[in-house]
Amino acid sequence: MHSIGSTAIRRMATRATRMSTAFTFTKNVTQQHLPLRLGLTQPLFNSARLYATDKEKVVAYTVDKFPGYVRNENFKELTENDVTYFKSIVGENGLVYGNEDDLFAFNTDWMNKFRGKSQLVLKPKTTQQVSDILKYCNEQKLAVVPQGGNTGLVGGSVPVFDEVVLNLQGMNKIRGFDSVSGILTADAGCVLEVLDNWLAEKGYMMPLDLGAKGSCHIGGNIATNAGGLRLLRYGSLHGTVLGLEVVLPDGTILDNMSTLRKDNTGYDLKQLFIGSEGTIGVITGVSILTPHRSKAVNVALLGLESFEDVQKAFKQSRIELSEILSAFEFWDINALHMFKKHATPKEVMQSEYPFYVLIETSGSNKDHDDEKLTTYLENMMEEGVAQDGVVAQDESQIKNLWSLREGFTEALGKEPAVYKYDISMPVPKIYECVEDMRQHLKDGGVFGQEDSPVTDVVAYGHVGDGNLHLNIAAKRLDKKTSSLIEPYLFEWVSKHQGSISAEHGLGVAKNEFLGYSKSPVMIQLMKSMKNILDPNGILNPYKYLPSS
Repeated sequence: MHSIGSTAIRRMATRATRMSTAFTFTKNVTQQHLPLRLGLTQPLFNSARLYATDKEKVVAYTVDKFPGYVRNENFKELTENDVTYFKSIVGENGLVYGNEDDLFAFNTDWMNKFRGKSQLVLKPKTTQQVSDILKYCNEQKLAVVPQGGNTGLVGGSVPVFDEVVLNLQGMNKIRGFDSVSGILTADAGCVLEVLDNWLAEKGYMMPLDLGAKGSCHIGGNIATNAGGLRLLRYGSLHGTVLGLEVVLPDGTILDNMSTLRKDNTGYDLKQLFIGSEGTIGVITGVSILTPHRSKAVNVALLGLESFEDVQKAFKQSRIELSEILSAFEFWDINALHMFKKHATPKEVMQSEYPFYVLIETSGSNKDHDDEKLTTYLENMMEEGVAQDGVVAQDESQIKNLWSLREGFTEALGKEPAVYKYDISMPVPKIYECVEDMRQHLKDGGVFGQEDSPVTDVVAYGHVGDGNLHLNIAAKRLDKKTSSLIEPYLFEWVSKHQGSISAEHGLGVAKNEFLGYSKSPVMIQLMKSMKNILDPNGILNPYKYLPSS
């Protein structure tokens, strides 16, 4: 890792002489930065999600923590006869029943914020098994919660009451791949990182990348319309998903596994299920367009003095880096301090800065890409937009720079409590929202003092998408803090033409606030669709749409 505050960026030994006189900077010219050492032999955090019942830390049930939920009396309670029938479909080893410890992982989200009371988890391995399960549940009026990797942040993939959990981890086969078109077909239970690694051997990559890639399922990604780190370059799943196989609530299999990029016949039904959070159908198969894996990837990290400079850097990156720009992420110093609180990385830069941006370029010609990035970085430093920076020299350093950005969520997860918000708005308003929330919490008496329940307000996100991840760390969850945040934050976002959920979805955390992003006419139309496709309301009840 070399500093871009030094006299050159020396990416390759063969280019060192030519690059050494390419440009000089007036800021930090005497600094000599050591290579980045963030634990090169292992990840900063264990990417595997571990669950265990801890007697010292009991996770409260959702219905106890957030009073107001009422179980739908039309739903049947599970019986031994039901369990026996399900065994005839998935076998003795295809379910988890009655064991509280074994069920805990499926009843609880990974942030330990939401917890249900399901007594049964079903693990089908085929689409037909999913169909048989849903057909029976619909007839018996047994409520069902579809579940993938259970990496969500809004409680959408865990039960509220005693719903049957339909976990798709057993549906993990790759069905096919066309190396000419780059079209992949796979089961919905395939783990995102597994798919990406499999494609890497063929020179391709998945069009999305998430911090939870080692655990999340592609079906869950699509059901929540996950955005992630590559959206700036490859767009949303509404564009890359070509077809879906979906099992409807009554067990009907909707086979729409198209591999066509152009098909202008009839309604594009797959779009209805992308982002529907398992409320109108269970995604069991995916057809998705994958891009070629870039031969040349560069990652740079810059330190900046203001969010105005972040915007300048982004605007200029779109001009100078254009077709090779693949990611532009930002975080504030509060996020960095939170990361350092729960990890022990070596310092990336000798000084700390109020803001940081991580820039990734990816293309097919390394010399061309290096030259463009070098020119861009030179301009940023000479114009005073960036104060300092480093550039990764190899794949290991690239991964470790990214581990900073991807480590914030898990670092925050180690706090006693955290209020997490995923919102979008016009880019100039992003940090204004953060500063406004800090002041609002101070004025409300819950932030800024030694004994305040709120300990920090942390911000990071995807500048290119106008997507802010606002995290309010606290010593505990309490009603006063919650009432100060909501609906104030949603009102603020709505006032500035934003969305209360950019990529995390609605689940049980935001469904009642949908009116801040969608009109009454739109919400009513959504409810009509739900009633048509799921008249008994068995799929993922109590979530997604407002109750009134």
